[in-house]
Amino acid sequence: MKQAARQTRTHIGELLARHGVNPRHDLGQNFLIDLNLVEYLVAQAELDRDDVVLEVGSGTGGLTAFLAERAGAVITVEVDPRMQQLTAEAVDGFSNVTILGGDVLKNKNNFARPVLDALDAAVADRSKRLKLVANLPYCVATPVISNLVASDYSWERIVVTIQLELAERMAAKEGASSYGALTVWLASQCRIELLKRLPADVFWPRPKIESAMIRINPDAERRATIRDRTFLHEFLRGVFQQRRKMLRNVLVSLYRNNLDRPQIDALLQSQHLGERTRAEDLAPRVLVNLSNAIFETIQQTRGAER
Repeated sequence: MKQAARQTRTHIGELLARHGVNPRHDLGQNFLIDLNLVEYLVAQAELDRDDVVLEVGSGTGGLTAFLAERAGAVITVEVDPRMQQLTAEAVDGFSNVTILGGDVLKNKNNFARPVLDALDAAVADRSKRLKLVANLPYCVATPVISNLVASDYSWERIVVTIQLELAERMAAKEGASSYGALTVWLASQCRIELLKRLPADVFWPRPKIESAMIRINPDAERRATIRDRTFLHEFLRGVFQQRRKMLRNVLVSLYRNNLDRPQIDALLQSQHLGERTRAEDLAPRVLVNLSNAIFETIQQTRGAER
């Protein structure tokens, strides 16, 4: 099998100049040029021939080729037609790479249909493991990670570079200003580790902000405690949209069509939560338990009305 070309800053610059292409800031085209970090990123994914890798933002194809050397299959998504051509050149000779042109997202909460179709086909064999490994464009990092976690795919690992601010938000503790719905959504189902802080000069062009490399592993025991994941997702969005307000008042407003104030008070008491509690001060486990209790009460109320 062909060996991946080592795409240094000089190599990428010459490659783009030869094709008359300039990086697009609006698409988050900041290429990881530190080869030690590229190799470290791939190593943290622990790939073998049973792995199917989803890459988002293939760019010039440098990381794509590294992944193709080690994984059984690589599905890479690139929105920029100019970069699709460069990726195709970088992986020429690899038979295990599928390049999808277009946006990875249908909308904020859903992957695009071609992406889903490609993943469905690739993991139809239950022995295959799905992993997300990418230098993620900043503009799609949050929805790509969140949507994969929300999906029904049995994914095994996520190893990506993202904004440092986003990494810190994902790993935040209750009470911190960065603690929010995304934090709890991930913590309720995963284990998150910040592997490295990345200075701007390991990318080209240099971004204006710091980045980080993170690893996310699924936690089946945590996920099993969730009564209904779709309900939890909406619950977290709702309670953190008004994070500074008392949780009691937020819940009364959120569920006014399903539960009355005495029922909300009873639910909070059942979870040993006071009237002045705020969502931002509660640990993920507590919020999951509250979501479960609300979901079950609504289901019971609807059943009694039939």
